[in-house]
Order: sequence, then structure tokens, then C-alpha cells
Amino acid sequence: MKNVSSRRNFLATGLTLPATVLASTSRARFLADGAPGLPTETQPGLKFRVLGKTGLKVTSVGFGCMITSDPSVIEKAADLGINYFDTARVYSQGNNERMVGGALKTKRKGIVLSSKSGAEKKQEAMANLEKSLSELGTDHLDIWYLHGKNKASQITDEWLEAQSQAKKEGKIRFSGVSTHDSQPDILRAVIAKREQVDVVLTTFNFTMGAPMLEAIAEADEAGVGVVAMKVMAGGFRRNKAGEKVTETLKRPGAMLAALKWVLKTPGVHTTIPSITDTDQLDENMKAMTASFTLEDEKVLAAQLDYIRPLYCRMCGECKGTCPKGLPVADMLRHLSYADGYGEFFLARESFMELPHHVRRVRCNLCPSCSVACPNGVRVRDRLARAQELFA
Repeated sequence: MKNVSSRRNFLATGLTLPATVLASTSRARFLADGAPGLPTETQPGLKFRVLGKTGLKVTSVGFGCMITSDPSVIEKAADLGINYFDTARVYSQGNNERMVGGALKTKRKGIVLSSKSGAEKKQEAMANLEKSLSELGTDHLDIWYLHGKNKASQITDEWLEAQSQAKKEGKIRFSGVSTHDSQPDILRAVIAKREQVDVVLTTFNFTMGAPMLEAIAEADEAGVGVVAMKVMAGGFRRNKAGEKVTETLKRPGAMLAALKWVLKTPGVHTTIPSITDTDQLDENMKAMTASFTLEDEKVLAAQLDYIRPLYCRMCGECKGTCPKGLPVADMLRHLSYADGYGEFFLARESFMELPHHVRRVRCNLCPSCSVACPNGVRVRDRLARAQELFA
């Protein structure tokens, strides 16, 4: 079991390693202003990077559409020059793809568009792809991800065959795997299959240390495109008007600092922060050209101290430790949709997809909790809150 990381350790590993551990990677040249191979910006305030061996030139800040409900925000982002947009078949039961497709229908030519399927069988996956294409109003996806896989064994031959067939039929340009896990194993599994998988979409933020940084460097060196999600470490930026949330996990400037931290990490080619309104869009646009400062470092150190009892880093250490069989990390992630993103209905929908016997458990009835988070999350309190909100 890992020890809870101290503030000093965080400053030593989480904030300084991108410059020390990863600076030697050959592809880090893409991050230097004016370096050979870096696409030239066509508009002020934009930075582009090459997405691994795909050759796609993407803005360093993309657009994660999962919780967006206002298509005008997506349209404005495209007008401002953001050119990478990410959705999934399961978001809002398919309605998210339809909304994204409508917002980008006149801008498709200049957009890198990705979606995902969590299907396990080839036939179901291909059916998902056809539905995604229909809802998005396009004849192809630029990237099609195998969605939410956290073990190498989940990257099956059957799925790779589906992606290969879709490429041959011209329905996708590149294949990918997405993972919520913050351990390097899945990244290295993708690297091992780099002849078949082009891009990895992975959780990555300032709460993570050397193992993930090193794995990202390895993926970059191998030519695998690296897209970072969960870059705000829970998205604890604001809550929607009228919603009562016990914890408000925000520090002034923390969200911008968090995005800038990810962007300064060599090997990360683009990011997909969730964006729900024009204020968030404007702030995220600033991150593309702003430097990461000592003040940002201080803000994130304070933010880490503040969110430590509340934010699950998806490290996987709690797997199998609950005697009631609760999928602790998944439940904490669902809770973050409500507490962090202000998306109660998405959070409850995700929670209700858990097996019935899991939803029936009440943590406040246990005399003590056997799940000990190495990063200091108050697991029992957080799970009890999720049960109170959603069950």
C-alpha cells in the first residue's frame, strides 16, 4: 500500500518531473515554440501539436463534449479555432452525439472528430459505429475509441478486428483506446499494440506522479498519439445554479493552472477538458499560450491539499478491497460528475447502471470501512454521499 503523498512530494514529483524525467524524449521538440515539425498556428492564441503517428495537427486544447448541453458553445469553440472534439455513443444515451453533429455540421471539414464504443463484441461495436456516424451526420470518424478499458486483457482481438474492418471500409481513420485508470499498465498495453492502435485517451492530471509521466513519454516515443482527459482532477470548477453541493472544490485559478500543468508535459499531444459555457471556453483558450508559473505551482499545491480527502485519482489500489464488492473507484467517479461538474443527472444515470446488489449497499451501516485509500480519500464518507444522492 502506498503512503499518502505529502505536499513536498507532490511538488517534487507531480510538478517538476515533466521537465526532468521527460525532457529527454525525442518527440518533446513538438512542445518548443517554433521547433521543427510543429504545425504553424493560423490564428493568434492557438497552439497545435502532432497527434503521434497519425499526423493529425490538433490544437493542444480540444473539447470534451460529454457534459455540454449548449451547442452554441461547441460552435464558438470551432469558430475560435479549436479543432478536436470528443464524444461517445453512451453520452446522454446518444443525444450528445446528435447535438455535437448538429453543432459541427457546417464545420466538419476542418474538425478532428472522435467517438467511442464500449461494446465487447465485434458485431455490436460495428452497429455502434454505424449509429455514431448517423447521429454525428458524418461518413467517417477521425478516431474511434474502444471505451473505458482499464486492463490489457480488455483490448481484445475481436475489438481490434472491428477497428481494422472500419478502417478498411473508410469509416474511421485511426483507432484508439480510452481508459479512466491512472496506472501505466494500459498505456504500455497500447504501446505493445501500436501497429494496431494509433491513439490512447487517458486520465492525466497534476495529482499523478512519475509512473504515468514515464508511460506517457514512452507512448510518445513509440508514436502513439496521447490525448489527456480528467485534466482538471475532478472538474471541480463550479456548480450549476440552484444545486446544493456539500463540498465546493475550487481554488481561484486552480482549473486554469491544472490545464496549463498538463499542457507543459512533454508527450501530451492534446487535451479534452469538459466545457459547458463560454466562460470556461475562454479560460481554456488562455491555457494554450500561457506559461506555467511559480504561482500556478503554489495554487495546485493548495488545491491538492484541499481535494485529497475527496478526489479519487483512479490509482486502482482499492480494487477488490471492499468486502461488499463495491467498485469504489467507479462510484467515486460517478460522484465527481455531480460534485465536480454539477451534472447530477449524469451522475445518477451512471450510478444506476451499477448492478442492483451494489446499489443496495449502504456504507453507513458498516461499523468500519476496510478500504484504505493510499491518497487519503475519505472513502466511507464519499460512498455514503453517493448512496444518499443517487440510490
